[in-house]
Amino acid sequence: MTNPDLIFALGGAGALLAAVLPAVLSRRPFSLPLACVIGGVLIFLLPLPLPEPDPVAHRVALEHITEICVVISLMGAGLAINRRVSLRGWSTTWRLLGLTMPLTVAAVATAAALLMGLPIAAALLLGAVLAPTDPVLASDVQVGEPVDAENADDEVRFSLTSEAGLNDGLAFPIVYAAIALAAAGGTGWLGEWALVDVLYRTAAGVLGGLLIGALLGRLFFHTQRENLRLAEHRDGFVALAATFLAYGMTELVHGYGFIAVFVTACTIRNAERAHGYNAVLHGFIEQVERLLTAWLLLLLGGFVAAGGLAALTWQGAAVGLLLLLVIRPAAGWLTQLGGRTGLRERAVTSFFGIRGIGSLYYLAYALNQADFGIPEEQLWAVACFTVLASVVLHGVTATPVMSRLDRLRARTPDPKPLVPEEA
Repeated sequence: MTNPDLIFALGGAGALLAAVLPAVLSRRPFSLPLACVIGGVLIFLLPLPLPEPDPVAHRVALEHITEICVVISLMGAGLAINRRVSLRGWSTTWRLLGLTMPLTVAAVATAAALLMGLPIAAALLLGAVLAPTDPVLASDVQVGEPVDAENADDEVRFSLTSEAGLNDGLAFPIVYAAIALAAAGGTGWLGEWALVDVLYRTAAGVLGGLLIGALLGRLFFHTQRENLRLAEHRDGFVALAATFLAYGMTELVHGYGFIAVFVTACTIRNAERAHGYNAVLHGFIEQVERLLTAWLLLLLGGFVAAGGLAALTWQGAAVGLLLLLVIRPAAGWLTQLGGRTGLRERAVTSFFGIRGIGSLYYLAYALNQADFGIPEEQLWAVACFTVLASVVLHGVTATPVMSRLDRLRARTPDPKPLVPEEA
């Protein structure tokens, strides 16, 4: 029988590690996510009365826990971005979203169908689940605290942050396509999918984020009544209020809440760029995100310790490794050709396609909506293996690679000069 007191103790230990480890590991080729996964494996190998971390048995709870973690991380990503939205200034982001992600979905789905023999709907779902980069586990390669200067973010960190902030929401239409294909088993769903799941839900997410962000930005910084001007009170928890308000209101009208949260954060950031309250909001949301991430990754380590990868075949592992080592780097490199990134920056941006909590959320959501004709354990094994491989691969390379890139950038300019930003 599970001991609730033991769970409280382990939860407190995980929270303490989330506070201590970032400073300890800051200059080492080792990340907080990797430490949490290893810690979870070790804890669940001990003879303790812990609950079994089974994503099939607890998929509804897992869906909502990962959902909360992702929306909080999206708010943090949006609040951290210093660069104003523009076609040219965000050109690398648009390439990663409009070209790299669809190519990645197609390549992963094809590999899953050919290597694993998955039905079309299941292969498309796996492509949609694994295609988005993750805003939760990518802190080592993303922008840091919000600052006054718009040009403070280098192209690599900015591109990876803005890509992760938007592609979680933009993957949803593909997930819905896989669900519709599994449910309908043929044609008849395409028109409704294009009009509702692609056009309406995306537009509702963008417009909802702009509207809520503008209203909150005015309330935070510009309202005439000082006692209502929340920036003067400097309460960081207001970032949670903005997150849940944007997400809930947009989902109520069946828009994409993930998109709305990120757009809301960017709109609030633009409302008053030089105010210190931006750093207060970002700092609070970052702490909450780090705490939830640590707990989820402890459970992911427990999943491994409990034999959760037993359903993984070499074909499934090959799909995950192909994504991390071939598909994402190649798609990212090709779609950035002729853009604003130089050779070094293009290589780093292409390589750090980090997979994480968002993939787990999408899989839990889809499996709660439809039957994809294969054992759920098989899909969970591939998704969790890919996330774990990303945690290890990117966790040990992020610090040294980004440090070396910064040194090279300071010493010599990139061979490809940046295109000037739009005014």
